[in-house]
Amino acid sequence: MTFAHAQKRETMAPNPLHLGVALDGAGWHPAAWREPNSRPAELFSPGYWTDLVRIAERGLLDFVSIDDSLRIPGGWHAQTDDAVDQVRARIDAHLIAALVAPATRHIGLIPTVTTTHTEPFHVSKAIATLDYTSRGRAGWQARVSGTAEEAAHFGRREVRDLTAAEIAQAVASGVFPDHVHDLFAEAADAVEVVRRLWDSWEDDAEIRDVATRRFIDRDKLHYIDFEGRFFSVRGPSITPRPPQGQPVVAALAHAPLVFEFAARGADLVFVTPPRETGPAAVLEQVAAAAARVDRDGEPLRVFADLTVFLDTDKETGPQRLTRLSEVAGSEFDSDAAIFAGSADELADLLTDWSGQGLDGFRLRPGVAVDDLVAVTDRLVPALQQRGVFRSGYPDGSLRALLGLPTDVPNRYATA
Repeated sequence: MTFAHAQKRETMAPNPLHLGVALDGAGWHPAAWREPNSRPAELFSPGYWTDLVRIAERGLLDFVSIDDSLRIPGGWHAQTDDAVDQVRARIDAHLIAALVAPATRHIGLIPTVTTTHTEPFHVSKAIATLDYTSRGRAGWQARVSGTAEEAAHFGRREVRDLTAAEIAQAVASGVFPDHVHDLFAEAADAVEVVRRLWDSWEDDAEIRDVATRRFIDRDKLHYIDFEGRFFSVRGPSITPRPPQGQPVVAALAHAPLVFEFAARGADLVFVTPPRETGPAAVLEQVAAAAARVDRDGEPLRVFADLTVFLDTDKETGPQRLTRLSEVAGSEFDSDAAIFAGSADELADLLTDWSGQGLDGFRLRPGVAVDDLVAVTDRLVPALQQRGVFRSGYPDGSLRALLGLPTDVPNRYATA
C-alpha cells in the first residue's frame, strides 16, 4: 500500500487512531546525527525541517511536535556536560513551525515553548500568529524550565536543581518540593493568561469598514484583567482571535502533579506508560488528576509517547538500536518506552493500547529521517490495513483533525 490512495481524501476509519510524531534535531538517540541519512550539516537549515514535516504529512499524521528547551540538548535526566559527540545546539521550535506552515497544508504544528522564563503575552501572540499562517493548524506544548542552568540565562530568579534521587523519589511518590509546585502553578497561570488573551478579541471585532474609517469595533475587544501570584496582565491582545479560537494546548507529564497541570489547561497530555504494564495505570492517574482539579467540559485527551527504532531494508529495529548505542558508547535511555521492531509489531501494539483507552500516540523517531520515513511508508500502511487509520486528510483545523470541538465559545463575547 502506497501514499497514492491517500490523495483521494475520502475514507476515514470509523474509530480513527490518532498519530503524531515528536521531532528533535537528528533524532532522539544521541548518536542519530552520525547516521548516513541524517544530514548533520543541515540540522539548522530550512530545507531539513521542511522535508521532515512534509514526510510526516505524506503519512497523513495528525501533527508534528517540535521539541525545544532553554538548555543544551542532552539526556532527559542528565546535567549538561562538556561532551562534543552529541548535537549540542537548538534552533527555536516556534520559528521552525512558522517556517514550515506555508509549505504544508493539513498537518498540525505543535512547537514547545517554555512557560517559566517567557511572558504569556508573547506566547499568546506567537501561537495566534502561527494559527493564522498555518490556517488553523497551530498548537502549543507548554513546558516548565526547572533547572538552575536555564534560570542563569536570564538572571531574574534562582531555581534549585533536583538531584537524581529527588527526581526518582518525586516521580515514585508524587510528592515534589515546594519550588517545583510553584513552577507548575506559574505554568498553569501562564496557560490561563494565554487562553484569555486568545479570547480577548471577539470573532467579529474586525470591521474593516473603509467608508466609516473603522477597522475595529472597540466594544468587542476585552481587558482580561488577570491578577495572580506570578502575573498581572491587563490585555487585550494585539493579535485578533486565532482561526481555531483556541489553538491546541499540550503538555508532557510523568507524575500526578504534572497530570494536574495538564488537566487544568491542556487539551492533550503526552504520557509515558511502560511497555511491561501498558497504559491502564497512567490512564487512571490522569483521570484522578482531572477529578482533583474539577476539570469539566471536554475530557483531557491522552496520547502515549514511544521512542521508536523500526526495521529498515538493511537492519532490524533491534539491530539498529544496538549499533547506535555501541556508537554512542552507552545504552540508550529514555523517559518514554522504547520500541525496536517491525512496523507490523508496532501497529499491533498501538492497536492494543488504543483499545485500552488511549486517545492517540506520539512517536519519537530514534533517527529522525530513517524512522520518520519508516513510520510513513511502513507503519501507516500497516495501520490502514487494520482499518484503524485514515486514508486521507479531512478538511478543517487541527482541532477538527484531533476530534476536539471546533466551535469554541469566546468567554468574553457579548450577546
